[in-house]
Amino acid sequence: MAKSVMYRGTGRRKSAVARVIMRPGKGVITINNRAYDEYMPSALARLDISQPLVLTANESTFDISVSVFGGGLIGQSGAIRLGITRALLEVNPEYRKILKPAGLITRDPRVKERKKYGLKGARRAPQFSKR
Repeated sequence: MAKSVMYRGTGRRKSAVARVIMRPGKGVITINNRAYDEYMPSALARLDISQPLVLTANESTFDISVSVFGGGLIGQSGAIRLGITRALLEVNPEYRKILKPAGLITRDPRVKERKKYGLKGARRAPQFSKR
């Protein structure tokens, strides 16, 4: 029995987490068992997801299956992009020379700051009144 080749990558952005599985194929992308265009209606988010594939010229080389949860549309697209990048690095470590200058390998560490007691938000203080 022949073992199918599979590459995995995990991406995170804000509170979104994406698990990416890449297999050799025709370039079909499914996100949460739905079509790529159906799940991501925003053209900007779709462009963000396909960026590592375009840079490495692998748009029609792999079938990509993604499981993503948490966060919003842009956070999820950033998580998927990082997951695809990490899976591509598993395929060929030489892709690092292309992906690193484009800033795709680094995880974006920015997350929402927590609310503090005595304040109305993370930093917003109650309105001051002299009288």
